[in-house]
Amino acid sequence: MSNPVTETAGDPAAAMPEWPMPRAEGCPFDPPPALRPLSAGKGLATIRIWDGSTPWIVTGHAEQRTLLNDPRVSVDEKLPGFPHWHEGMAAGVDHRPRSVFNSDAPEHTHYRRIMTSPFTFKRVEALRPVIQRITDDLIDKMLAGPQPADIVEALALPLPTYMISEILGVPQEDHAFIHRSASEGIRRNATPEQAMGVFRALNDYLLGLIEKKTAEPADDVLSDIAVRVKAGDITLAEAAMMGIGLLSAGHETSANMIGLATVALLENPDQLAILRDTEDPKVVAGAVEELLRYLGIIHGGQRRIAKEDIEIGGEVIRAGEGIIIELFSANRDENVFPEPDVLDLHRDNARHHNAFGFGIHQCIGQQLARVELQVVYGTLFRRVPTLRLAKPVDEIEFKHDRLAYGVYALPVNW
Repeated sequence: MSNPVTETAGDPAAAMPEWPMPRAEGCPFDPPPALRPLSAGKGLATIRIWDGSTPWIVTGHAEQRTLLNDPRVSVDEKLPGFPHWHEGMAAGVDHRPRSVFNSDAPEHTHYRRIMTSPFTFKRVEALRPVIQRITDDLIDKMLAGPQPADIVEALALPLPTYMISEILGVPQEDHAFIHRSASEGIRRNATPEQAMGVFRALNDYLLGLIEKKTAEPADDVLSDIAVRVKAGDITLAEAAMMGIGLLSAGHETSANMIGLATVALLENPDQLAILRDTEDPKVVAGAVEELLRYLGIIHGGQRRIAKEDIEIGGEVIRAGEGIIIELFSANRDENVFPEPDVLDLHRDNARHHNAFGFGIHQCIGQQLARVELQVVYGTLFRRVPTLRLAKPVDEIEFKHDRLAYGVYALPVNW
């Protein structure tokens, strides 16, 4: 099913809906409307992607958790039939070494153990005062500047970029390069040449920085990884791949959540008031979980491939068939979340969302993302209670061409 197809009149694959699908005009926060009836009842269906192959797309909450926890489902992007995000990702597959992002257990377990220690709940909580100070400083600068201000430029991008760079040990003068490279690397329509150019630039940078950390270690993640390289636990190439993954994932998703959630909250003033008027950290934490559920940041889907036949939802996914786990749709599954299209910051089961994935490959940096979002949402609207959009929502440019969804810019007044 995942083999390339020839588009002829008699080919059933030619009539399949294409993925990714556009979101509805005027509904920037909702999943593509054509996706719901496609997978209704079974929680999965088949679609056609850029190369003509026809992988399964999984939208049901229960079906996603079952597959994400199934050892027969692989992230090995080198297997024939793997549903790559775009041509650029497919072209670079032989140049990417093994890492936590493209290996299965037990190899994955080895890589993940190396990467997780800086992102434990305890260590991230210790960073909360630092995140609070940086957030307040950035808001101070925004308020002292002209109006309208761009929330993306003023707050959403610099905070997570600074935090992940500091945790990893990236020099401050290189932060702009890191953001630019990571952002370009996940552009949905990147050509093979563009994707490889970004990968080479980041890879060369990380190779050099890790070699420097080997000679001059500091109290940071890349120095810890450099120790593993020196001990022979991992190669230098594998270490650089870890750094690329952490830098890309560590700032892009949080930055998009900050911008997109600001739009959603300003469009739902009754819900915004809950954050603006509370001093209860539990209320703020619950609001973050609901926003993570309600907003879909990774709208290209997590990519997998079946290593064996798998029966699920009344269907059989055959060995060698691609699988796209569309996390956003699962977070709007009415079997789990009553009135799923309603933003409800008091929702009591919001934390059951799949925004960070599930199973052994769930997001390593989710605790850092949670604390960043709790601090931002708990601070911005309290400090700037008159914050408002400087242009109508239908004039805001959303990132429909990126694998990470959000807004390019968000002009606001107060």
